[in-house]
Amino acid sequence: MYASHGFLRSDIGDVDVVYHDGIYHLFHLVLPNHDFIAHAVSRDGMTWRRVKNALFVDDPGAWDDDMLWTMHVTRDPDDDASWRMFYTGLSRTEYGRVQRIGVARSKDLYNWTRCNSGKYPLEISPEWYEANADEGRNWVSFRDPFFYHDRETGERLLLAAGRVKDGPIVRRGCVSLAREVETDRWEFGPPLYKPGLYDDVEVPNLFWLNGRYYLIGSIREDVKIHYWTSDELTGPFRNFADNVLLPKGNYAARICRAGDKLLLFNFFQRKEVIYGRETIARMLPPPKELVTDTRGRLMLKSFSQFDKIVRNPFKVTNPAEIETLLGNPHATISNEGGALHVGCLSGYEAFLLPGEHQDFRLRAKMSMEGIGKCGLVFRMSDEADGYYLALDLVKGYAQLRRWGANPRPEFEFAFQYESLQSGNFVPYPASKDLNLEIVTHGMYIEFSINGQVTLCVVDDAYDEGRVGFYTESAQLRLEDVTMEWLSRPITEEEPVYTATRSHHDLPAHPLETPLGE
Repeated sequence: MYASHGFLRSDIGDVDVVYHDGIYHLFHLVLPNHDFIAHAVSRDGMTWRRVKNALFVDDPGAWDDDMLWTMHVTRDPDDDASWRMFYTGLSRTEYGRVQRIGVARSKDLYNWTRCNSGKYPLEISPEWYEANADEGRNWVSFRDPFFYHDRETGERLLLAAGRVKDGPIVRRGCVSLAREVETDRWEFGPPLYKPGLYDDVEVPNLFWLNGRYYLIGSIREDVKIHYWTSDELTGPFRNFADNVLLPKGNYAARICRAGDKLLLFNFFQRKEVIYGRETIARMLPPPKELVTDTRGRLMLKSFSQFDKIVRNPFKVTNPAEIETLLGNPHATISNEGGALHVGCLSGYEAFLLPGEHQDFRLRAKMSMEGIGKCGLVFRMSDEADGYYLALDLVKGYAQLRRWGANPRPEFEFAFQYESLQSGNFVPYPASKDLNLEIVTHGMYIEFSINGQVTLCVVDDAYDEGRVGFYTESAQLRLEDVTMEWLSRPITEEEPVYTATRSHHDLPAHPLETPLGE
């Protein structure tokens, strides 16, 4: 996990990630001030170290002297050795009510210079979009730029979160569109996509994958990442019955091409209590790999980098290695036909694998024999406090719960029970044998079923304990049960400040000092 914390609480905001010469470059906002765009680097896409900040708000009187919002870093199509950063800026004189898009340029991704040629900043076109602060919601939406260069057609498109001029006020959100007709000269056109449903379509992304164009956007109404698809570059874009890419809490996704993989990065937001006040905390979890199924639906796979931090894997094949948590007399454990069978005819029982585990990856093939309820437990104490992952194999529904005793019980408040996240998957019996995978790494929890990431959440209520499967009036057949311990690398080196050394003296380039390993 990566966060942005200093003397006072600050949070990571919207992100953008570029992979270049074996290094991931993370650019992100820092909340709540929005006064600079930070820059961090990584060799593995999971452990990060901050380097020289990319861009600060400009001097008073400039168009971007108030706040900097979401950015997109991309190669300059006219100069393969250079980079452009499209970014959102706000002005103090307008009280931040008008959003504009500017450009900064760099030769090395570390040193950035604003483009002050007179062609920037861009202002959204009043022909197609709300462009006056007195319209609609009394601010001008033109933010979260995304540049797309179609190498087949040569088209250069700039997407952004905009709003059309008509319709219900909170239904005008769209993906605005401008074409780069020559270097740094843009012509606006009608929206790339107008769902007619949302207040805004934030942080749009456009990419080509396995024969289709895909558009990704984040929706504030449900705090989820959605997607749409088209056979043509400029649409029309449509969605499947389920077009949620990641469940609630995951937001502001950006894509990153790393070799032959297309990765998706985003921040996760959750509620925290700081100094007695409830607030929102945002962190960067590990990325996921974007793939498609045979019908063209987008799917997310667990990041392959986890394979490189696996330590001491072991298989569980012997029934004697499994312990019950509650001692239910109806519980059974056996080994038949080369598979483990665990079940409980009446009531509930959890079947625990050997050892206590903190950071791990569990993989298993599972099928249900008969009817009933089932799921997994992890970081479980002897008192049955921990995480419960409930699986409905008929409806294709997964829900992660935090469940345990209140350390200061009183009447009906003796227990704590909270649903952290839920998600859908292809249900039984469409896929009778289910391949399960659960990853816990620090506060990060990820659950995949048949190779598809279904849940992705951040929580730190429980950090270590037993791991296993549970049944309630059901029996499970388990094969290839494998536990792997995951090492936890250092996420960032200790600061190298001295009494006589300022932050301006720190190395900008990550190879001048080693990254955290």
